Amino acid sequence: MNDMTPFQTTLKDWESDQEVRWCPGCGDYAILKAVQRTLPELGADPANTVFVSGIGCSSRFPYYVESYGFHTIHGRAPAVATGIKLANPQLDIWLVTGDGDGMSIGGNHTMHLLRRNLNCQVLLFNNEIYGLTKGQYSPTSRQGTTSPTTPLGSVDRPASPCAFALGAGARFIARGFDVSKNLTDVLKAAYHHKGAAFVEIFQNCIVYNKDVFEDFAAPKGAEDRQLWLANGEPMLFAKGTQGIALDAETLTLKVVDVVDGDWQAAGVIVHNVTNRSIAHMLVEMPFGSFPMALGVIYDDPRPTYEESVLGQDAKMREGKSADLGKLLAKGQTWVVDPAEGHPA
Repeated sequence: MNDMTPFQTTLKDWESDQEVRWCPGCGDYAILKAVQRTLPELGADPANTVFVSGIGCSSRFPYYVESYGFHTIHGRAPAVATGIKLANPQLDIWLVTGDGDGMSIGGNHTMHLLRRNLNCQVLLFNNEIYGLTKGQYSPTSRQGTTSPTTPLGSVDRPASPCAFALGAGARFIARGFDVSKNLTDVLKAAYHHKGAAFVEIFQNCIVYNKDVFEDFAAPKGAEDRQLWLANGEPMLFAKGTQGIALDAETLTLKVVDVVDGDWQAAGVIVHNVTNRSIAHMLVEMPFGSFPMALGVIYDDPRPTYEESVLGQDAKMREGKSADLGKLLAKGQTWVVDPAEGHPA
């Protein structure tokens, strides 16, 4: 979250002079435009904004945004972002990663950034495949996915990025998908959260995993399979004819029919973004039996990592003056006699 005075920009101010190079039809184009449209609405300052990425198709992102950026090494974007934020906490950090970069080689780094609660936005593009390295299955690939490394179909149980983030202690979890008109609202909510804001963005890989999200993200006809969450609003979908309720006996979620718009009589839950237990249930709802939970799923801020670190440092400096000579002479020291060439 950037607390500085809003800065006046347009979408054009955030477009770099670099040719955008993804495969024609890639969902990354839509995500890039969504981010570039959102930044002016947030009043973000390009001179105060840093995009940090790892390795992968999504990690080309910093080249295409007219701001500061670091294209780092595979899985290590969270470590670099942490260093940047500690060096200058006023900078607004956006971390861009993919399901392979952030959930495989970078899983350890992602976990620690989230549990530490660094004040930044983490955008994880999930296309359930390795795109840049030519279509191998990734940690989020569904069982049965055929690829060069799983020619008979993947037998792995896929990782859930949002469940992973919640388990790591993240205080903000949200979901969207590349071509959704609601993605900008999700990005704005992430920006205004003070702390690590984790956003999973489902992204269509036109070459290696085409239309894998078509069952809920198709341009037409899939709205009935999307549960867009809004704090304080009932969990309704399918044009308000169905909703999500809590089964009192099993303490699990269930789909209920809503008759004549009376969602209260049907027992539909009102979304509370601070309810961590319900958030866990929402991110693990099996799609097919349930709709896909989208929007802000969990949002419950706590003190950030850089506040704690820099506050601790400031406290230790109180009443002290910098004296390098005194510091070097502290502890077990000796003086070398130049004439003798050995300690005096």
